[in-house]
Amino acid sequence: MTNRMIDTLACYTFTLVTNGWLIIGYNGREILLQSGDLYIYTPGFRISILDASSDYQAYCLLAEENVTFEMHTVRNLLRSAYFPIIELQEPKLKLSETEAAHFVKQMKNIIDYQESAHTFKTDCLVSLYSIFLLDLMDVQQKNIRQHKYSERTEELFIGFASLLPRHFIEHHDIAFYANQLSITPTYLSRIVRGVTGRTVVDYINQMLMMEAIFLLQTSRLSVSQIADQLHFADISSFSKFFLRINGSSPRTYRAVRNSIR
Repeated sequence: MTNRMIDTLACYTFTLVTNGWLIIGYNGREILLQSGDLYIYTPGFRISILDASSDYQAYCLLAEENVTFEMHTVRNLLRSAYFPIIELQEPKLKLSETEAAHFVKQMKNIIDYQESAHTFKTDCLVSLYSIFLLDLMDVQQKNIRQHKYSERTEELFIGFASLLPRHFIEHHDIAFYANQLSITPTYLSRIVRGVTGRTVVDYINQMLMMEAIFLLQTSRLSVSQIADQLHFADISSFSKFFLRINGSSPRTYRAVRNSIR
């Protein structure tokens, strides 16, 4: 697998390493995945496999964007689940043995339904996927509490995590979220960075990029219309934002994705 390029995937991916290790390149960074790590991939970000141990094994759950976002409830859950409670800015969670065993069981159950001839297979898969995302969110919140942050810090961070998936499209500014929590923007910034090592803007940008990629791949809206729908000042601002994070312009990204379908 070494050096075999994956580039970008048009699906949300959850990889749980059960044995050995894997090193991937993710948006210009190297990330080591070891047994018990749950790696969370967001569509549109460039990845590559750099190295792997000979005994590497993992379970992988992939959910296509189109299928995922057809269900409004699942879409909202996914937005919340992709608010990563992570250290060192890495899109992964370190699971306990009990948590890892639980997620492996869930993944196996999803695989069983996927391969079955169940009359209501689609409905079952949507339900199982929703439970998987809810369990992921539960682990994320427990990870905050395990770090022994003050009750006030936990309350404010989880409050921000709840607000962001609902308001990131209309509100790109820190001041809005701080006002909703009745604190200053500086204090909110300190809380978020203290818990995760990342900035409020990082999280807002990640949500915006997810939505932009979804709209570019699944809608017939023009780039200008997408910029307007995501509340950017103009198409130039949106294009600069997309280029800075994704490495390509919105038009180039759409053209490339359409050419490989």
